[in-house]
Amino acid sequence: MRRFALALLLFPALSVPSMAQIYQGNWSCRDASTNRVGILTIYGNVYGWASRTAGDPNSGTGTLTPYQDGVGINDGNLRTNAGIQAARTVEDPVNGVAVQLETADAIVMLCTPR
Repeated sequence: MRRFALALLLFPALSVPSMAQIYQGNWSCRDASTNRVGILTIYGNVYGWASRTAGDPNSGTGTLTPYQDGVGINDGNLRTNAGIQAARTVEDPVNGVAVQLETADAIVMLCTPR
């Protein structure tokens, strides 16, 4: 009985990190016109943005803060030049999960697993 109770207590603690890290990886991003605009890479507490447009000032790296439903963009070119504050995980009917990039006012891109 003690083992069962201990297992019930530990199971939620073991499952939280895997759910919280679903946003990590490479994401192919599209803007509101559904044009491919770049690739977002998230690992640990850093991100990288590679735009499809040569010389785009939004390309670069930065740090982020993990949250339960995605990440907050702390700094870097996406925050400074594009005003993107968050990358939130959402359900996607085709890919299962997607990341939407948000400013304070709007959702500006939808990124799917690459």
